[in-house]
Formats: sequence, C-alpha cells, structure tokens
Amino acid sequence: MPSPTPSPTVGVLLPRDLPTDLILPFARRAEELGFGSVWVVEDLGFRGGVAQAAAVLASTSRIRVGIGLLPAGARNVGFAAMEIASLAQLFPGRTDIGVGHGMPGWMRSVGQWPRSPLTFLHEYVDALRALLRGETLERQGRYVHLDGVRLESSALPDVVPDILAGVRGPKSLAVSGEVADGTILAEPVAPEYAQAALGHIAATRPHRLVAYNVASVGADPEAALAAARPGLEWIGEPDWHAHIAPLPIARELVELRAACSNREEFTRRLPDAWVARLTVTGTPETARARLRELGGAGVTDAVLAPVGPDPLKALESLAGVL
Repeated sequence: MPSPTPSPTVGVLLPRDLPTDLILPFARRAEELGFGSVWVVEDLGFRGGVAQAAAVLASTSRIRVGIGLLPAGARNVGFAAMEIASLAQLFPGRTDIGVGHGMPGWMRSVGQWPRSPLTFLHEYVDALRALLRGETLERQGRYVHLDGVRLESSALPDVVPDILAGVRGPKSLAVSGEVADGTILAEPVAPEYAQAALGHIAATRPHRLVAYNVASVGADPEAALAAARPGLEWIGEPDWHAHIAPLPIARELVELRAACSNREEFTRRLPDAWVARLTVTGTPETARARLRELGGAGVTDAVLAPVGPDPLKALESLAGVL
C-alpha cells in the first residue's frame, strides 16, 4: 500500500498593511491556534522585515517566523549577516530568511537594480550562507566584495537559519537550487506551478519549497470563494505569468486580463473554477484536500494569506485547516 501524501506545514502571512496595534496580537493568535509559522513581508513603502520579525519573535514563544523576503540590493551582505545572526542567536531555531531580487520597479526607484540580477543573487546568497556558518570570506565577485570579512564567534548562532530564495522565473529558480536552502514561491501556487518550479530548481540536496497562497476558509464555500477572489487581481499581468504558465487555463487567463479595463473587472469575471484552482479556499475539508495536493506536488511549507476586512477573524477561520 502506498504511503499517504504528506501535508505541508501550514503557516500564515502577516498582512503588510495590518494596523500597528494588531501586528503582535495577530502573531500571538496564530501561535495559539497552532499554525507552524508566521511570515512577515518587506514591501517598499510598508514595514521593514527584520524589525517585524524581531518584534514577532519576542512576543511569541514557539512559532517559527519567516521573512519573505529581503531584497538583496537593500542591504550589504556583511551587515545582513549580522542582523540575521542576531535574530538566530536571540531566538534559536525559530527563524527562516527569504532573500530575493525584489520587484524591479521598486528596486530601480531606489537605485538598486543590478545589470545582472541572477549573478547578484547567486553571489549574495552564497556569501550570506557562508558568513552565517562562520567562514572568513575573501570574495571579489561582480557585485559582492568581501575582504577578510567574518562574524565573530560570539556573534555566530548555534542554529543557522535556512536561507531561502524568493524567486519565480526558470533561471532564478535554478540559482535557488544551486545556492539556497529552499525556495519561496509567491502566490498563486497551484500544484502544477510547484512541480514546474521544482523541475527548474533541480536541487541536489534537501530543499524546502514554501508556497504562498491567498486563502479563505469557512462553512459557506461560496462566501469563501467570493472573499478570495480580490486577492487574484495581479495574476493576469506579465510579471505573474510564470505562476500560471504551467496551467491548462494559462492562455485563457491572459486573454481575459487583456480584455478587461482594470483589475476589478478582471477579478469579477474570473470563473469560480479558476479562483478555486488558484487559491486555498472553501470548506475546511476542501482546503485540507488542496493542501494535500500541494504537498504531493512537493510543497513543504504552505503559507496562507488571509483576506477580508477583519484579519483576526480570517485567521480564526483559516485555523479550520489545521
């Protein structure tokens, strides 16, 4: 008899625009409800990832805290290693760190978009992992320059956090497979996309696959589907084509977006079946089945992004999948 398909560890995404007075209550409630992790984001113009992670770690006792993600161009790799090592020392075994290119428009707006993002990310992640392991680095790469840099023994964490690459395109996924401990895939992540991504990653050692997904769970499947729909407003646009390319509906989805005058019209016209395919939504039983599908496709960590006007209420509902 074949062994059952493993379900991924289930975490939750802390909304980037959550009111300040709800950030720590949200994280504490996620821990109380039994989620395995809470992930913070660092989007330009919102809140910093390291500061959020430190506050959440300090206000909880068990839950893992992921940063998804830190743009490589935003921090010198030596100083980034210091920040990450400090988190890992203070809260051993509870931190995961995502690093990525950052959104091109954002990074260009602050003058930090390299000529070769792939080379930069490869050099950066490779050096970051080495520094956290206590190595002394002499690197004269195209972008990363280190002259005898190391973390002092007193600053090294006992448990080195996983460094995951938050990427999406085939070439970037291949870089992740070479140098990172895992990969973070932004939403939407259907099983087909997860399988295709793993094919490009082609890691030769254990490699985590973290999948973000818009999620809405409740006793009324139609209401859950309606709540999830607005979270898909971006997917028909060019930057998001990698997420849908492996799907049989990819061409039709792109054509629908092109036929719509704005994102609101696009999400309104999305067929219910497509919304269900691109989210984790429905009754708790349906959502759990979707998580098992993702686990079967290679996802090790499923991160659910709550939707709706009341994040804490949405969090409570998402706990129905645990």
